[in-house]
Amino acid sequence: MSSELDRFNESQKIPDTLPLLPVRDIILYPAMVLPLAVGRERSVRALEESMSTNRLIFIVMQKNVQVEDPSPDDIYAIGAVCEVLQILKIPDGTLKALVEGICRVQWTDFKLSDKGYIEVGIKTFDEKVEKTSESEAIMRRAISLFEQYVKLNPRMPIEISVSVNNISDPARLADTIASHLIIKNSDKQIVLELINPIERLEKIIQILNSEIEILNIERRIQNRVRNQIEKTQKEYYLTEQIKAIQKELKQKDDVQKDGDELKEKLNKAKMPKAAKDAAEKEMARLEKMMPMSPEATVIRTYIEWILDLPWETYTSDNLDLKRAKEVLDQDHYGLEKVKDRVLEYLAVLSRVKKIKGHVLCFIGPPGVGKTSIAKSVARSLGRNFVRISMGGVRDEAEIRGHRRTYIGSMPGKIIQSMKKAGSNNPVFILDEIDKMGSDWRGDPSAALLEVLDPEQNYAFGDHYIDVDFDLSNVMFITTANSLNSIPNTLLDRLELIRFSGYTDEEKLHIAKDFIIPRQLKDHGLTSEELILAENALESVIKNYTHEAGVRNLTREIANLCRKVVKELEFDKNLKSITITSENLNKYLGIAHYEKEKIAENDIGGVTGLAWTEVGGETLTIEVNKMKGKGSLVLTGKLGDVMKESAQAALSYVRASSLKLGIDEKIFSNTDFHVHIPEGAVPKDGPSAGIALATALASVCMGKPVKKQIAMTGEVTLRGRVLGIGGLKEKVLAACREGIRTVLFPDNNKKDLVDIPEGVRNKIKMIPVSHMDEVISLAIEKFPENKNKEKSLKKQKKEQAKNEKTLSFNSGSYTDSSGSCLKRSVAYTPSQNK
Repeated sequence: MSSELDRFNESQKIPDTLPLLPVRDIILYPAMVLPLAVGRERSVRALEESMSTNRLIFIVMQKNVQVEDPSPDDIYAIGAVCEVLQILKIPDGTLKALVEGICRVQWTDFKLSDKGYIEVGIKTFDEKVEKTSESEAIMRRAISLFEQYVKLNPRMPIEISVSVNNISDPARLADTIASHLIIKNSDKQIVLELINPIERLEKIIQILNSEIEILNIERRIQNRVRNQIEKTQKEYYLTEQIKAIQKELKQKDDVQKDGDELKEKLNKAKMPKAAKDAAEKEMARLEKMMPMSPEATVIRTYIEWILDLPWETYTSDNLDLKRAKEVLDQDHYGLEKVKDRVLEYLAVLSRVKKIKGHVLCFIGPPGVGKTSIAKSVARSLGRNFVRISMGGVRDEAEIRGHRRTYIGSMPGKIIQSMKKAGSNNPVFILDEIDKMGSDWRGDPSAALLEVLDPEQNYAFGDHYIDVDFDLSNVMFITTANSLNSIPNTLLDRLELIRFSGYTDEEKLHIAKDFIIPRQLKDHGLTSEELILAENALESVIKNYTHEAGVRNLTREIANLCRKVVKELEFDKNLKSITITSENLNKYLGIAHYEKEKIAENDIGGVTGLAWTEVGGETLTIEVNKMKGKGSLVLTGKLGDVMKESAQAALSYVRASSLKLGIDEKIFSNTDFHVHIPEGAVPKDGPSAGIALATALASVCMGKPVKKQIAMTGEVTLRGRVLGIGGLKEKVLAACREGIRTVLFPDNNKKDLVDIPEGVRNKIKMIPVSHMDEVISLAIEKFPENKNKEKSLKKQKKEQAKNEKTLSFNSGSYTDSSGSCLKRSVAYTPSQNK
């Protein structure tokens, strides 16, 4: 038995049965003195019985603290025999008792006594161990760890470690340390149930190691938090001191000055109520924050954005139509449609204060003045001008902005440009809207729908500002080179104004009136130092540039100016340099574009006309025939539509072989090869249909196509010529190449008004509605060979014998079953009757 039990046995022996006192969440160890509050009836009777007999009672912990009347299954098997040192009755019927643990025991029998308390049998244990060097080492280790535990745990008095050092008995040492550990009751019960003192000490060492590690972590966390708090408190204390000193000196720090400036701006700012409320709310938050906190910087930036926007700042429009016309004419030559549209806008604006529903879209090739005329529009109106390049924009957030929850967020390009404009009614150009893209980040063209819709843009929502901004006063102008990549929903909101390529005469005027004076000024030259003859300027336009606009022309003139400046600087005696067509190559080198001579009358060679994003182009179509099986080969990187046009053209020529005088056998024993040069350049579209049919007919008939003639138009299987687009650009391209006659669809006669009068005077424009007219106008007429006429008459007679019934329908013959004829006969008007 332990020393406590030996001490007790000197005067009294532990009886075999004792009253039971179950406790809810307390574990008593031997040599441990503890006060208890007892309130349950059976427990009160057990204490009273103990006091009336030997003052001994068995105390054990319940497994479930919620059980009011525990059964044998609800209490642990091992507890402690305790001596009741003192008892005190409370007026409410409960007792307070002071007990001291004597030894650990195990209960055996569980029964209810006649006096109303639980009585249990007692089984004691022998806890004596021999002292060895191993047990001594374990005790020292336990004492050392307990001392560390006491030092790290602020709730433990330091005197405990001193009392523990004086204990020499392993059992008592283990119980004393266990009684002072702040651990779970389940762990304490495990220690109580270990009978061998050495095993008990080893378990306590394990628990102490775990608790010490946890306490060290807690201390590190506490130190880190304390240091941060001390730093913050120090900063706060010093800041308050500075404020107090500045207050005494009647000074203000920079942060306070910034805050006061923002408040003053906010009070003076003219903005909608919603915007002002949002700014005041954020201002109130800013005043409560530490100046150096990251959130304060974000809020300050947001408030500055709101204050800098032109909510109700307008520029007054200059509504003088004559002045506006003068400004537009000063800046640009031609472009009458655009100028008239701007003057119409001004005329209406002079009578109506606000105009809705006018978003212009300038469509045309590069270099024709789309962006520059938008600047002139702003100058003529007296409005501020801002521009956004939409080329390459793929993220919707670039239009609508980023939400403020993201680090580094900022408003979209629309709001940024409005801040840059400084007024609520600028001329706003969205450049190159056909170059926008879309990916997983969103579709910017969809975000533009709200911007460009007059029914929505009065309340444009930017994600960063998060307050509706009125864009209805802005005059939006968009530019594009092509409509193909613009979504239909966006296109529906735009008023299209098409820009065509310039003629050589227009380029000459532009160079004289605009480009040359500007380049002379930019290069520090005078009109006396550089004299550019008109024939030299014409040569530059025709031989050194090949474009719809004037950008390359500007570059070449700038190149001339640089060369002249260098020559004048080298030779100070030179006062003036005159450039003519004869000495032009000295400054610009050999011609970049040598115009090819018109080929002699050629069989199977036709000049077509095409439209591209950079203007019109001529298109050479070549057809060859060779022995074969009637196949059609198409080369020159043709698109599907153009390939189908070639098939339709061949079908028309084959169906019309009788009236064209073509031997039907040629389509079964001959292969046709159609090639369009510049094979690296993609080509597509139906407008080369009549040119393809003419080239095929020329090869089959063996007759050449007239020189200096070009054509454009879609052809059907029945030979009808359908309308096309881009007639003006195509005719300008033909004019540049020196073509004198252009065949075009009869449906496009309405487009002739768009072609400059100077071009119409140079080119003979012939409308056609059927391929019969095209062939009669385009193919040379030679005297018929009499032998060939006899052969065709013989062929006709043979065919009349073999075929049953012929019917003529829209230029092609079919038999009564509707199948196409395999052989052709000569066609004359009398036969058609």
